[in-house]
Amino acid sequence: VPVAMWDFDHCDPRRCSGKKLARQGLIKDLKVGTRFRGIVVSPKGKQVISPSDREIILQAGLAVVECSWARLDDVPFNKIASPHERLLPYLLATNPTNYGKPWRLNCVEALAASFYITGFDSYAEKLLSGFGWGGSFWKVNKCFLEKYRSCGTAEEVTVAQESIMDELEKSWEESRRYKGKVSVGCSPSGSLTISNWHCL
Repeated sequence: VPVAMWDFDHCDPRRCSGKKLARQGLIKDLKVGTRFRGIVVSPKGKQVISPSDREIILQAGLAVVECSWARLDDVPFNKIASPHERLLPYLLATNPTNYGKPWRLNCVEALAASFYITGFDSYAEKLLSGFGWGGSFWKVNKCFLEKYRSCGTAEEVTVAQESIMDELEKSWEESRRYKGKVSVGCSPSGSLTISNWHCL
């Protein structure tokens, strides 16, 4: 399966997950203006990735936009358009730069999540295996990913995401009442756990 990225050199090369994948020979660097016929994970996507995208990935591959979340306005998205742009559903980053932040996944996290949701488990695990914190991504997001991959369509993934967000909202309201902080994650059994960290 082709794996590719458009790299805009926004990140520190020593910490850039996309560049590390390139050094390992696991990803192809695309030039701006190059068309990619597979699935492209992009902030400009109109629908979330879902298991129904599996056939497109199988035939044409998966690509990401390697850029800084703080510099999205600098990215010429009109020059890297794809007929199959996708958003990622709610997931938590575990990379050192954005640990614990929802949706702030880096390149390898986005690729791994996309591959897992669409049923390419071995690709997902191989990509993250080269990162010391990769295991944390699975531990924190396992229940979310399982919910999404059990869906059939983008619409069903969106409904699953909304259900998760509703649970988070309820927990946030409870946390405010108790003046605590919310801890969100997955239990060893794979279920969503939302608990309060009470301030001392």
